Amino acid sequence: MRAFVFPGQGSQKVGMGSELAAASASARATFEEVDDALGQKLSSIMRDGPEDQLTLTENAQPAIMANAIATLRVLENDFGVKLADAGDCVAGHSLGEYSALCAVGAFSLADTARLLKLRGQAMQAAVPVGEGSMAALLGADIEKATALAAAAADGEVCDVANDNDPTQVVISGHKGAIDRAVALVKDHGIKRGIPLPVSAPFHCSLMQPAADRMAEALAETPPSALILPVYANVTASKVSDPAEEQSLLVAQVTGRVRWRESVLAMRADGVGHFVELGGKVLSPMIGRIDKEALTSSLITMEDIENFAKEL
Repeated sequence: MRAFVFPGQGSQKVGMGSELAAASASARATFEEVDDALGQKLSSIMRDGPEDQLTLTENAQPAIMANAIATLRVLENDFGVKLADAGDCVAGHSLGEYSALCAVGAFSLADTARLLKLRGQAMQAAVPVGEGSMAALLGADIEKATALAAAAADGEVCDVANDNDPTQVVISGHKGAIDRAVALVKDHGIKRGIPLPVSAPFHCSLMQPAADRMAEALAETPPSALILPVYANVTASKVSDPAEEQSLLVAQVTGRVRWRESVLAMRADGVGHFVELGGKVLSPMIGRIDKEALTSSLITMEDIENFAKEL
C-alpha cells in the first residue's frame, strides 16, 4: 500500500516550484490558478522572494500547498499517474492536511488557497506578536515533552503542538512558558530546546480565535467527497466522511499534530511506501518513526519521472 503525504510550514523556500513551472504547463497553470484565487502574485514571491514575504504565515501556507499540488498535477497530467490509482490514502502535516484534501478532491484548488490564506491570517491575528512562541525539543519523546510542558507552564499555556517523530517534539504557548521550558530541558533528560522563528504559537489553546474563524469559513466552504481517505492530524486515524473531516480541521488549529502516531497508524493499516509531494521534510521523520518504511520525495521533474517509471 502507498500513502501520498504533504509537507507543512517551514518547508517553504525562495525558488520553490520554479523548475516545475519552467518545465511543465501543468505546474504553471496550477500556480496561475492560485494567483487568481488569491488576487495576488504569490507565484512571484515563491520564485523571487523576498524571503520575509514568503515566510509570512498567510503566504507560506498557500505557497507550500500550491507547490505540492503542482507536483501532483505534473505527476498526473504529464506522466499519467493518477493519485487514485497509485495511492491508497493521504496525509499532511498541519496545513499539509489541506493539501492532502485538495489532492483527493475534497476542496478545489482555488478554495484550498483561499482557506489557507485565511487560516494563515487568522493564526497570525490570534495572538499579538511577541506574546507567543514555539520550541523544538530534540532528543525528546512524547512522555518527556509532556512532562516538561507541564513543569514549565506555571499558570501559562505550554502545550505539545507537534509529535513529529521519536526524537523531535514541538511545544507551543506563551513566550514565558516556552522560555522556561527551554531552560529546563536538561532537567528532563532532553538533549536540546531550540526556539523556533515563528510568528505565532501554532497548535495550542491560544489559537482558539483562529479556530473560531476557520469554523465559520469551513461552514461556508465545506469539504466534499474524498476519493481516498485522509489520516487526520488530531486523531491520527483514517477519515472518509467529509462532515467528520470538517470538524477535525477546526480542532486541528488548537490541537496537536499527531504525525508520529499517524505514520504508525498508516503502517499498521498496511502502508509500506510513503511518497512526499513537493518537499523532503516528512520523509526523514517517517524514516525515524519506522526504519522499515520506504519513502520517496518528489520535488524535481527528474524525481517525478523516476517515480513514474518505477510504478
